[in-house]
Amino acid sequence: MTWAHEQKVIITAALTGVAANRDQCPAIPYTPDEIAEEAHRCHQAGASVVHIHARNNDGTPTHDLNVYRAIMEKTRARCDIIINFSTGAIGIPKEERIAHIKGLKPEIGALNMGSMNYAKYSSKRKALVFDWVFENKFETISFFLKTMNEVGVKPELECFDTGHANNIRPLLDQGILKKPLQFSFIMGVLGGIAPTAENLAHQVRQIPPDSTWEVIGISHDQWRMIAAALSLGGNIRVGLEDHLYVSPGQMAKSNADLVEKAVRMTRDVGREVASTVEARRLLSL
Repeated sequence: MTWAHEQKVIITAALTGVAANRDQCPAIPYTPDEIAEEAHRCHQAGASVVHIHARNNDGTPTHDLNVYRAIMEKTRARCDIIINFSTGAIGIPKEERIAHIKGLKPEIGALNMGSMNYAKYSSKRKALVFDWVFENKFETISFFLKTMNEVGVKPELECFDTGHANNIRPLLDQGILKKPLQFSFIMGVLGGIAPTAENLAHQVRQIPPDSTWEVIGISHDQWRMIAAALSLGGNIRVGLEDHLYVSPGQMAKSNADLVEKAVRMTRDVGREVASTVEARRLLSL
């Protein structure tokens, strides 16, 4: 048996997201060429997976199948990295949220595992920056899962709260969710679980023992949660979708800057970084 902390670390780079823009960070990629080039830089730096939201050329979010197709083709022309497309969206019909997964068949599709309040609070302004309800009913989750099963896409189970990890039970019983499972624990979104090492350990204890998992630390909690995940034997995600800074006051000039720091942290705790080939095996792709 190999101890979890001896296993190689899969590093995912979340390249762009939907919320932040170039007014906040000039390095955020918008166009398919820019996103593909960032994917290439991250692959060279040590990432084996890229998590992607599509954007229009002006930076606004889009679910246009042709934009996703261009991102996939341009990324694959540059490097052999595992592509993970998002299905997360607010106020978009479920059929539109999954169309690019069905049409393009990336190796991984993100699957949000529960509904929640999704907000951001500014202590400086004493006000909420945004205040949304992120709807992911069991009906929606099942619809996404069945579609992924039909086209052979691995679901990445995104859990923003402790109850989300338990939502696997009826899906396993129905046979539409199949082991081994891949989890992402998002820590630090207002409305979700608080970003502490204790909470991360609790999340990990809930999941089947043959699962793989990663942590996604949001904003300034990112590096602390990365350290906790590396110590607990998990995988990690970094990127401009989640956090803009390499260190306090030092904004990243590329997603690759964040990947390079993640690689250093991985090696500093005595673990090694997984190649893309190794990541495919570890994730049962």
